[in-house]
Amino acid sequence: LKCQGEPFSSDSDKLCNPAGVFFPAFRVNRTSERKEVMVAMYKLFAFLNASLGNITEDQEGLNPTAKELLDRLHNTTKTTRGLISNLTCLLCKNYNIFQVDVSYGESSKGKKTFKKKQQGCQVLRKYVQVIAQAAHIL
Repeated sequence: LKCQGEPFSSDSDKLCNPAGVFFPAFRVNRTSERKEVMVAMYKLFAFLNASLGNITEDQEGLNPTAKELLDRLHNTTKTTRGLISNLTCLLCKNYNIFQVDVSYGESSKGKKTFKKKQQGCQVLRKYVQVIAQAAHIL
């Protein structure tokens, strides 16, 4: 938020409210079958990986000197790719699932700078909420 400047650094609760942002449904709980949980996790991380790619690309253009921010985005993307790889192997080996239909978020291409920043912070805030839910289930 510091790198995005005003009004993001002072009014982030309102501007980054993830209520209206698209995110894949994560409708599993502790009583769900393990297979169902792993498929939901795969969908979640595939979506997040694509979103992180868009956010990183936007930030490289908007804040090319924000090394710490860009490093964190790149590292998170690498971690997400590792999780997708592990989930792919697990789904294939344990459940004979070789393909999962996934959905991807809205592209920020063609949007104005403010909307790019807003979409990025909304997606990241939603991610924090969903990951907390996923961690609770696991």
